[in-house]
Amino acid sequence: MKAIVQDRYGPSDVLRVGEVEPPAAGDGEVLVRVQAASVNARDWHVMRGDPYVARMAFGLGAPKVRVRGTDFAGRVEAVGAGVTRFRPGDEVYGEVDAAFAEYVRVPAAGAVDRKPANVTFEQAAAVPLAGNTALMGLRDEAGVRPGQRVLVNGASGGVGTFAVQLAKAFGAHVTGVCSTRNVDLVRSLGADRVIDYTVADFVREGGPYDVVFDLVGNRSLAEFRRVLTPTGTLVLSGGGVSEGGSLFGPVGLITRGRVVSRFVRHRVRVLTAVPGRENLATLRELIESGAVTPVIDRTFTLGEAAEAVRYLEMDHARAKVVITV
Repeated sequence: MKAIVQDRYGPSDVLRVGEVEPPAAGDGEVLVRVQAASVNARDWHVMRGDPYVARMAFGLGAPKVRVRGTDFAGRVEAVGAGVTRFRPGDEVYGEVDAAFAEYVRVPAAGAVDRKPANVTFEQAAAVPLAGNTALMGLRDEAGVRPGQRVLVNGASGGVGTFAVQLAKAFGAHVTGVCSTRNVDLVRSLGADRVIDYTVADFVREGGPYDVVFDLVGNRSLAEFRRVLTPTGTLVLSGGGVSEGGSLFGPVGLITRGRVVSRFVRHRVRVLTAVPGRENLATLRELIESGAVTPVIDRTFTLGEAAEAVRYLEMDHARAKVVITV
């Protein structure tokens, strides 16, 4: 089958279309014919092996997993022994390694669920990683409640567009921070206030906020804490920073956050988003109810996957970038 493979670290030209052995559904597994996959910051981080310290997990000399991609949406092709939740023909979506391919094999008990019925495969593929990150950051780490004031730093990105909508669905007053060209987009997602960071500074204007959800990692802990209420919550998830060639990336800010959290009244939380079918089911329900709508910036073909990753990394894409397979 065709897949996007990578044999060394580097810029987007290290990604190529290759032929790999197609997977088969083993016991407790589902084989999915992929219709669409989406690009995440994680893909270019792995592509470049950046930050360098992350190569301890990615693979020292080259990625351990040769095929890129995580998010997928498609149709069940076959099921393994013991699988009762799915059957061939079911439309599903989820997270698994090696999603930039014609087929993926997923544990039936893992991060796979029925696709939201009211969206396309492309829209569904845009949801899993970004939607799960936003959901866990706001619901699980911050515990957002109706009437709270929430600031989303990086509101126009893949996670940010979900975060704005989810915070509104939870009943919060939402302020989104983004650039000039994305102000209208963030406002259309339901943000009560939008701060254009090119002309205003959210540290000096607005607040205090009950929750600050940081998706950029471009400010200090002191600055984030300055805009919080005395018992407010800061959630750090700076994986979307698009500055390659770093040794530690956002790890420094995250490490400082963990240390500071022990000594201050503010709740400082470092988000680790764990994929799972329960959260996919929750996101599906929110999408089918109309509370959340996946937003797509651009769509590329599988053969254009390298360009899709480059576009996300270098051109500061808004919302989600999707690959049709």
